[in-house]
Amino acid sequence: MSSTNAHSTDTHSATSHSVPPRLPHGPLVGMVHLRALPGSPSSAMRPAEIVKVAVAEARLLEEAGFDALIVENMHDRPYLADAGTADTVATFAIATAAVTAAVRIPVGVQVLSGATSAALAIAHAAGGSFIRAEGFVFASVADEGLLAEACAGPLLRERRRIGASSVRILADIRKKHSSHAITGDLDGAAWARAAEFFGADGIIVTGSETGAAVDMAELASVRAATTLPVLVGSGATPQGAAALLEHADALIVGSALKRDGLWSNEIDPVRADAMVRAVRGVRTP
Repeated sequence: MSSTNAHSTDTHSATSHSVPPRLPHGPLVGMVHLRALPGSPSSAMRPAEIVKVAVAEARLLEEAGFDALIVENMHDRPYLADAGTADTVATFAIATAAVTAAVRIPVGVQVLSGATSAALAIAHAAGGSFIRAEGFVFASVADEGLLAEACAGPLLRERRRIGASSVRILADIRKKHSSHAITGDLDGAAWARAAEFFGADGIIVTGSETGAAVDMAELASVRAATTLPVLVGSGATPQGAAALLEHADALIVGSALKRDGLWSNEIDPVRADAMVRAVRGVRTP
C-alpha cells in the first residue's frame, strides 16, 4: 500500500492485523462451487462426479496462488432456510474431505442457506479450517424467508459439544440477498461489534447480492469497529482489489473468477491469474 495513505499505518491496517490460527493467512480466498447436490432441483451429477469437479477447481485455484478456499453449494438454488438435510450433508462432506486432501491451503465450508451447524460438522469431520456463517447475530428477511433466530448461541455450544474448537467462524454481517429493515437502526459497525462480542473469529462484509460491490464507507466503519479480521465477501475484482485491501484483511472471490464474470460458469484460469496478480501487486512493497 502507498506510504502516503494514512490508513496503512494505523492499528487496523490489513498488513498489521493478527489473524487467528486456521483462518486464511493470505488475502485471497477462492470459491469452490459444488455442482448441484442430490436432492436439489438442479441435481444432475452423481456424487463422485461432483467430487471430481470440486477437486479440480480447488487445485486450479491453489496453483493460481489463492491462499484459502471455501466449498459452497451455490448450485442448490432455491435454497432452504436450513439446508442441513442428510442428502446435502453426505455429498458435501465427502467433497470437502476430497478437497482438503487435495490442497495444502486452508479450506472453509458454507452450506446454503443457514445450515451453520451442518457446516461446522462437515468442516470438523472433513478437515476444514473454518466456516462462513450467515445469520450469526440479529434477524433478517432473506430470499429464503424470515431468518428470525441468530445462530451464534447454538452454534458455539455445538462447536464445544463436538470438540470442534479448532474450526473458526467467519460471520457475515447484514447478510446479502436480504432485507434488513427489521434492524434498520443498526449500522454495519454495530453488527460487527455484536458479532465480535458473541464470539466470531472474523467478520465478512458483502454487497447486497452475489457479485455486488461492498459499500466502501460501511467497510471502513466495520474495520474501525472491530479487532477481528475483516473479509470482503462479494464484488471483489482485480480493478478494485487495492481499494478493498486498504480496509480488509482478505477478499473472498467467486463471480470474478468465472467465465464472463457469471458465478454459474466455469472458472476461467486467465481471470483467476488476473485476480492473483492484482492482489500480489497491492501486497508487494
